[in-house]
Formats: sequence, structure tokens, C-alpha cells
Amino acid sequence: MSREGLLAATEKMRREGLPEEAVQTFAHAYRRLAAGATGTLPDRELEPVHDVPDAAALTVPADREALDRAVVIKLNGGLGTSMGMRGPKSLIEAREGLTFLDVVARQVLALRRRSGARLPLVVMNSFRTRDATLAALARHPELDVGLPPDFLQHKEPRIRADDLHPVRWPQRPELEWCPPGHGDLYPALAASGMLATLLDEGYEHAFVSNVDNLGATLDPGLLGWFARERPPFAMEVVVGTEEDRKGGHIARRSDGRLVLRETAQTPPEDAGSFRDFRRWRHYNTNNLWIDLRALARRLAGSGGVLGLPLIVNRKRVDPADPASPEVIQLETAMGAAIGAFEGAGAVRVPRTRFAPVKTTDDLLVLRSDVYRLSADAGVEPNPARDGDRPFVDLDDAHFAHIDEVERRLPHGPPSRVGAERLVVRGDVTFGAGVVARGRVRVAADGGHPLHIPDGTVLEGGADAG
Repeated sequence: MSREGLLAATEKMRREGLPEEAVQTFAHAYRRLAAGATGTLPDRELEPVHDVPDAAALTVPADREALDRAVVIKLNGGLGTSMGMRGPKSLIEAREGLTFLDVVARQVLALRRRSGARLPLVVMNSFRTRDATLAALARHPELDVGLPPDFLQHKEPRIRADDLHPVRWPQRPELEWCPPGHGDLYPALAASGMLATLLDEGYEHAFVSNVDNLGATLDPGLLGWFARERPPFAMEVVVGTEEDRKGGHIARRSDGRLVLRETAQTPPEDAGSFRDFRRWRHYNTNNLWIDLRALARRLAGSGGVLGLPLIVNRKRVDPADPASPEVIQLETAMGAAIGAFEGAGAVRVPRTRFAPVKTTDDLLVLRSDVYRLSADAGVEPNPARDGDRPFVDLDDAHFAHIDEVERRLPHGPPSRVGAERLVVRGDVTFGAGVVARGRVRVAADGGHPLHIPDGTVLEGGADAG
């Protein structure tokens, strides 16, 4: 049955016009699933990683030649659906009237001006983000250095959980497909021709990061280290905090190789351990450094398939219909390539390089006075703040979507430069000039809306939250 399912799925991909690299990568993952692979990485097979070098001890300023051989690649396949949006997340306003994509463009252009290097910006789009993103990039014509501005992430069939055949859902055929995770970066680079184009044009080093992480700029010091030491692959990691409990962390296998473990790869009995950020200590930022020549060699030697660890994601084909068939999405994570290259490693970076926006909680921190935008569009911590960014937990029932947030905070986020923690429960509206200090908890008791007057100073003690 699984052989028939694989044949039906790969034929469906070819009819859709997907390249052979995408088909073979999917087929590799499917065979592992059919053979019984669960995609889990239990604690008993892993050890925490403690010996990660600090970036401050490694960095060497890159010379003009190294910068001229570097490319910035941003992952831009996501929609802002979790925040109530329908378009690309990168086109949400980040700060001061600028979208995430606007800020990224300004960051790249600023480094070009300082260095004199050509430094292209390339984005990996999905089918859903491509048109709107290319239209937005067209408003920055100075980015053009003669390269295509983007390449396309693949898609793959969702597989029925009961018989491993591709699901059919005629009422909404688009739900028959799913993205294969951002591990698709590698086959997509190759299949699109972008990898060959970059190498032909003399680019050797790629800095890859998520478009929603505005702290992830190409750091010339890290590039200098990467160009000098020439590892095939390096991952930037941060020391874990409470915010990282659900994030992917690195660990070491018994053979000594590093591996990335994500939430979906953790068996239920290890869920408590997975959330122990002090034990697992080093967390993936999705800021990656890739030697493009090493990647080309690795893909050529493996038939275009890196064989990244499998992530088995189970869902309903229609999330709005709990009676719809259960399906399996076969995914991989791009950071998992840390285990695919001999000599790959990790480097510990400050949290200023890790400010992702996955929820409206994150977005409000980014928009607040915890950060400021420099003349070069760098998102910098406010020097008036002491310590890491505050922990923020807004009530999903009232703040999960951007329109709800903007309705309840019409004057912008409260000041959090002096806050350690802000927890909001219930239907709370904030006036202008509200300030949060210390550990603050605000709750609308009894289900009644609560309005925080203009200029209120919210102060909490050690037990708040």
C-alpha cells in the first residue's frame, strides 16, 4: 500500500510541475515514514551541548573581498495567519511605518554603503507570498545587482494518515498541498538554479535567516571568522531563557554529531525535559552560515537529497473541520543540516541577534521602547534598559490578532524599558503613555472589560505574573 501511495504522490508532484529535486526529497522522507520512522528524538539518544564557542572570541572583521563573496538570504514563505493576517508576514509593519521587508532592505543597503561590496539580498518565497513580496521589493530598485530577487519554496502532497495516499479534498484543492518545512531551502536553492547562479557569479558564503528576525543582520565579524575557518555550515545559537522553552535546541548524538531537536520531534514522555531550557541550554536562532561550494558538493554527492531528520506533523486536512481526514505533513528544518555536514558547528551569539516575531506578544515588544531603530535600520536594544528583553504574555482570547491588538492599544505599546515581565489576562485596553515596570500582571476581573487610563504607571513585585 505504501508503494502505491508513494507512486501516486510523486506522480501528483510531477503533474504539478515540481522539479525532480523536490520529488526525490519528498520520496526519501516518505520511504522513511512508511518504514516506521516517527521523526522523534528521545532524550535517551541525546546529550546536552555545553562546549559552544562564543562569537566574541572568534570574530575577525571581514575584508572587502569576503564581503563581496557573500549573499544574504531571507526565508519569506510565511503568511501572518497566526496573527489574523492573510498576506506575507514580512509585509506587516514592524516599526515606525516600515515593514519587516523594508527594514531588511535598509539593513542590506546600509552595509553595502559602508563596505562597498555588492552584497545581494535574495528571498525564498512560497507560492502564497511570491507576488506580493516581489511587488514590495520593486519599491527598492537599488537592491538590484543583476541577480534574480527570489527563488521558490516547493510544495508537497499531504498524506492521509490511514493509508499513506495523497489526500483528495475537492472542495478546497489547495488544502491537498503543504510546504515541506524550511529544510526545503537546500533542494529549492539547487532546483531553482539559484545555487548555480550564485556560484557562477563568485558568491561563496550565504548568511540565511528568517525575515521576521530583524536582529539577524550579516555581521562582518562572523563572516570574517566563517571565511577564514571555512566550516561547511555553522548555526548561531543563544543561551536559553524562559522564552525559548518551545524552541528548537541543539544536542549531541552518541556518535558525536550535533543535531537540532524541534518540538514536533520530541516524544510525549520527554515533553517536560524538552521545556527545560537550563538543561538543553543552547537554542537555534535559525541564523545560519553556509559554504555554498560545500553545499553544492554535498548535494551532488547525494542525488540532491540531504536526508535531514524527519518531522512528522499530523493535522486535519481542513483545520476548520474536525471531521475532515487526518493528514501527515512530512517536514524538515533547515537548521537540521548541522548534522548533515562533516565539520559543521555552532557559535554562541548575543540575544540581540535573535528577536523573532512569531506572535503578537513578540510584535508588541519589537514595536515598544525595548528597542530602537538605528540610522542603518539596525534593531538595537534601548541602552536605557538593563537586561534581556521582557517576557510578555498577552491573553490569546483578546490579543492574538493584530487588529485586536491595535484596537486595545490604540496609542501603541506601553513603555517596557523598565519591565521584566508583563502578563495580561482578559479584555484590557491601554491608554496613552502607560508605563510598565518590574513584574506586572494586569487582569480584567469577572469578565468585565478593563481600561488602563492615560499615563498610568503599572508596577509589580517579584511574584507578579
